[in-house]
Amino acid sequence: MKNNIAIVGAGLVGSLLSIYLSKRGYKVNIYERRMDMRQLSMSAGRSINLALSDRGIKALEEVGIMDEIRKIAIPMHGRQIHNADGSQAYQPYGKEGQFINSVSRGELNKKLMDLAEAHGVEIKFDVRCESIDFKNNIIQLDKGEQAGPFEVIFGSDGSYSAARLTYQLQTDRFQYQQYFIDFGYKELTIPAGAGNSFLIEKNALHIWPRGNYMLIALPNNDGSFTCTLFFPFEGTPSFESLHTKEKVRKFFNETFADASSMMPTLEEDFMNNPTSSLVTVKCFPWIKEGKFALIGDAAHAIVPFFGQGMNCGFEDCSVLNSLIDKHGTNWEIVFPEYQQLRKPDGDAIADLAINNFVEMRDKIADPQFLLQKKIEGRFSSKYPDKWTPAYSQVTFSPHIRYSEALQNGMRQEKIMSDIMAMPNIDTIWDSEEVEKMILDRVAK
Repeated sequence: MKNNIAIVGAGLVGSLLSIYLSKRGYKVNIYERRMDMRQLSMSAGRSINLALSDRGIKALEEVGIMDEIRKIAIPMHGRQIHNADGSQAYQPYGKEGQFINSVSRGELNKKLMDLAEAHGVEIKFDVRCESIDFKNNIIQLDKGEQAGPFEVIFGSDGSYSAARLTYQLQTDRFQYQQYFIDFGYKELTIPAGAGNSFLIEKNALHIWPRGNYMLIALPNNDGSFTCTLFFPFEGTPSFESLHTKEKVRKFFNETFADASSMMPTLEEDFMNNPTSSLVTVKCFPWIKEGKFALIGDAAHAIVPFFGQGMNCGFEDCSVLNSLIDKHGTNWEIVFPEYQQLRKPDGDAIADLAINNFVEMRDKIADPQFLLQKKIEGRFSSKYPDKWTPAYSQVTFSPHIRYSEALQNGMRQEKIMSDIMAMPNIDTIWDSEEVEKMILDRVAK
């Protein structure tokens, strides 16, 4: 039992956590309900390409595997906006040299599994967690099997976590909130051109913002782009209303004309790929004594509009590792501090992600919003110690907690609301008057 750890779920976070723990000398067993994806042909339509940024990179570097992950990542230096009138605009993500990385969820997960097994982790596939006996720390698996006892069990099995559910059913006053937005998503494809060439800019995240919905595209190493349509479930237009191939193509030709011209399999992809929901999960507590802890999406599932779900889960692993450095493997001290640190940050990035959905679909093509970002960028470049844009705080500043970034962002948004209300802001935006007003507000 001593030095024997179980992880429920071999997804991204569970696989990374196992590497952290195995490097510390633990015997780690992972129990995964799915078949081994490395033995299966990856089917399209079942995941969103992920945006790996500084928080996730920090965690991967800590266990010495980032060089391997870079081989399957494509840098994206900004957003390429495709407007409804056919025009395009490019918006850099941060300062010169700052970028996020497009990675395939499946390829990354397979790579992490390979690296986990190389570090001695044993992954058992096609086994489902039915319940956990917390008194003895034994996992009851399907088919009448048991596993354990274990020193510690981690629940890392995603948004609809079985480990979380069994904990919830055995815990008095367990708080649980599940919130679905009225939008779903569907994966589509822009294939590679001749010779695996990229038909649109390779090193950008492409967005077609259309007010109440949007299409995005992230690059893959084979020259293709994984596209994701974020769209209402009901209404006009919606997934419900586009129920024939003819309606799908007509809508795309009218709404996403340049993308549509590059999507020869649009009708088949739209009809055959699943329409998936988007959920936010908040819960508490995450831990039970020194025996059990939730981590990753099992503790804090979020919508993907800030590109931070994976990065947040990887940061969980990094924070947990730093606490083991601090306290040793005294789990009764480590787990409460882990929960105290990460619960506010999990809640904060959930709220930030919902807010960023509105920005991506509604605002990024709005001239006033773009002017506001130009003012912020000018001020930040001149006074970097006084103003870091909210996006950069979340994406490029792993030393700033998500909860701090949320508070800072709310304060900055209030200041910018007053600035944008100034008379003739369109003509005086780069004046000393505007600069002084921001300085005065920041100093308060």
